[in-house]
Formats: sequence, structure tokens, C-alpha cells
Amino acid sequence: MPEVTLPDAYRADVETLWDYHDMHHTIRPTDVAIGLGSHDLGVATFTAELYREDMFPRIVFSGANAPTTIERFPRGEAVHYREHAIELGVPDEAILVEPKATNTGQNIEFTRELLADHGIEVSSATLISRPYQQRRAYSTAKKLWPALEIVCASRPLPLDDYIVSIGDVGRVINMLVGDTQRIMVYPAQGFAIPQDVPPEVEAAYRRLVDAGFTSRLIR
Repeated sequence: MPEVTLPDAYRADVETLWDYHDMHHTIRPTDVAIGLGSHDLGVATFTAELYREDMFPRIVFSGANAPTTIERFPRGEAVHYREHAIELGVPDEAILVEPKATNTGQNIEFTRELLADHGIEVSSATLISRPYQQRRAYSTAKKLWPALEIVCASRPLPLDDYIVSIGDVGRVINMLVGDTQRIMVYPAQGFAIPQDVPPEVEAAYRRLVDAGFTSRLIR
């Protein structure tokens, strides 16, 4: 069984990255929610909660599969997200499914195309993602859809509770480290707008890399 307790030796650095990736946006009404597919069904759960609070009238779930999600969501991430949201009371007609995206850039591009195909004009969106994906989702969306007003949101779980919900502390740390690297390297590759990386964030990232949390790094 994977470990779910965050070791004290890594806590300070993990908490630094965890806080950095949270954009700390205030949730407010927008034209649409974009639920970004992943292994985390909590994205769909929180999207449904915000829909019931009238934060947006329409939802797009976007995502095909990755090697880490094919077993859990064999019909595709967005399809399973939709089914979960409907189970939580979201009406079917409020949901659009974008089932082809395999990365965050495609999540944004394909969602924009899907909305246009349905004649739906939007000027603002709530990007709902895993907690540690907020900053990367924001920087990617602002690169690809700069005019869009963006509110980033994630299921509001404390770090330790989130790790328990995922069921694998190593997986969470590796994903945090991988997303931090992407924040640093994606702008030069044209995938995202630049983000400030404070020295304490880069130092925490380097220590966790040195500790062996490298499985999600871009080689």
C-alpha cells in the first residue's frame, strides 16, 4: 500500500510548493467552468458544488486519458467527470464534454473550439483543477486565450487531507515537483506566460529533486 503520511523531512518544502501553486483567487461568478481532466475526481466534485452555488451556468469537462488515468477512467477523464457531476445533481444539459485533450494546452484550445462550435460566447471562466495545477493552468490559459478573464479554483482540502484523498504521498510530491518545473521551463517553449518563481520556491523544488522526487520531470 502506498504511504499517505507526509514525512516531516519534506513537509516544509512540500508546503512551500503547495502554497505557490494555489493562485489564491476569490471564487466569483463566471460565464463557464472548465474542469481539467486528471486522476483527481475531486475536480468534478468541486465543479458540481460550485454549479449548485450558481457560480456559472455551464460546464465543460475536458480530457481524454493519460497513462496515469486509463485504468481509473477507461472511457476518458471528461466522460467520467460528467457522469460524476450528474450523480451530484448537475443537469445533463448544463455539461459539455471535450474528450480529446491530452495536455493542458489542448484542454484550453479544444474547449475554446467546442464553445465556439456551440455558438457560446464567454469572456470569463473558472478553471477548476487539481490544487497544484492552478498556476500552470492559469499561465497556459493566458498564453492561449489572453482575453479570457480567469478564476482558478480547486477543491479546498488541506494538504494532508488532499494526500489522503489521492492515496499516495509520493505521487503528490512528484506531481508538485513536476508542475513547478513546468512553470519554469514552459514559457521559453511557448506553452505558457512567465510566472515569478520566488527564491524559496526554487530552493524547495531543488531540494525535493535532490531527494529523488523526479518521476514527473521533463527530461
